[in-house]
Amino acid sequence: MTEPAMPDRTINLAFTGASGAQYGLRLLQCLVAAGCRVNVMISKAAQVVIATETDLRLPGTPPAMQERLTEFASAKPGQIRVFGREDWFSPPASGSGEKAPLVICPCSTGTLSALATGASNNLIERAGDVALKERRTLILVPREAPYSEVHLDNMLRLTRMGAVILPASPGFYHRPQSIEDLVDFVVARLLDHLDVPQDLMPRWGEDRPRRD
Repeated sequence: MTEPAMPDRTINLAFTGASGAQYGLRLLQCLVAAGCRVNVMISKAAQVVIATETDLRLPGTPPAMQERLTEFASAKPGQIRVFGREDWFSPPASGSGEKAPLVICPCSTGTLSALATGASNNLIERAGDVALKERRTLILVPREAPYSEVHLDNMLRLTRMGAVILPASPGFYHRPQSIEDLVDFVVARLLDHLDVPQDLMPRWGEDRPRRD
């Protein structure tokens, strides 16, 4: 019996302790459905948020989390890999590792601060630092209101470093009918920035009738 072919594209996905776990979980499902391999990093605060905002309950160890997320996202064996808080030998921890985009979704303002100042106190911060220094795609999805001057300053600094700040701010011109529609709006934008094909949302102008 032959082993199933593994995906040839990798995306690094981190969850931190901001509200909006649904965005990251939906993105994980869509990346898996698109055939990507996903390296997942989840902070302790993110575990609390996921348990608070969703019905998903994650166990405490990376191997058990990996098994649970594989089931949740209907992934192939090995398609999702979960790395622990201090797994310094994981691919996202080094510029010598596999070149892959990093999405932090949701991204807490504490993580914004750490990345803006070059802190690398855990694997998520180190992965962000690697993405910046290697000029790799780094997409940050903050979910906070209102923003303080500190938050805005950190976002400006990170934008100037090359990161993309994509707030979890869904539009309404597609006339959403459910919370899922609002989540999909943001996830569709993320997939577009990752150059991953998506049919969650029509792009602007695509669903309008043509006029002669």
